[in-house]
Amino acid sequence: MIIDAHAHVHDPVEAHLALLDEAGVDRAVLFGTRPHPERATDLESLRKEMAALDAALSGRARGYEDAWRELDAALENDRFIGFLSVPLDADDVEGLVEREVVARGMHGIGELTPPPGGAGLIEPVLRAAADHRLPVVVHGFAPTTADDLNTLAELSRRYPRAPLVVSQLGGLNWMRAIELVRDTPSMYLELSTANIVFSVRLAIQEIPDRTLFGSDAPYGDPVLARATVERVTRPGEVRDRVLGGTAAELLGLG
Repeated sequence: MIIDAHAHVHDPVEAHLALLDEAGVDRAVLFGTRPHPERATDLESLRKEMAALDAALSGRARGYEDAWRELDAALENDRFIGFLSVPLDADDVEGLVEREVVARGMHGIGELTPPPGGAGLIEPVLRAAADHRLPVVVHGFAPTTADDLNTLAELSRRYPRAPLVVSQLGGLNWMRAIELVRDTPSMYLELSTANIVFSVRLAIQEIPDRTLFGSDAPYGDPVLARATVERVTRPGEVRDRVLGGTAAELLGLG
């Protein structure tokens, strides 16, 4: 089974399904989203969409309801594997996780986007996730810092029952991300949006059992992301694990 471990709701959903078909991807982990860059038709409209992304990444975004509704609608298609992001400043994180994630049959939590220097804010979520052994996905590209990655590794060691996935290969701090994930057994590294192809090669070489193929669609492309993994691996067990085997184990899929 080929599993894209990182994708966001598309508008329309049918466009996303067509991308998965083209890439030969069976299923995709799906996160809710506020910005929709795929809606943009020119630079001005793209700037408007990206302003919503900037707000989310800086920790200024509010109002999860619309994103949750879009995600619920997309999850009516069983090719998608639902993850739910939760507010990091919620008063009752444990109750929220129980009601909105566990009771609704979501497979995990994410993509969490703490502000720069604020990775420690995910601790209550990670604590709640550990009670249910839920994987948690955290944004890894800028504005996430190297210090944030260090904090994530510390928290992962504190809550090893909640698998912690660093997305986007840790961004510009990819070498540090590889080291931290390699040395922290409860961490995983998702490989989307790599700037240079040998970062993907080295990540898989160092962490063959805990690296995950992902596209970060619509920001990335499933066809290109899969081709990158296949370019730096040989046919066989390691490639199969990266393209879906490890994700299937992590998500409890048969």
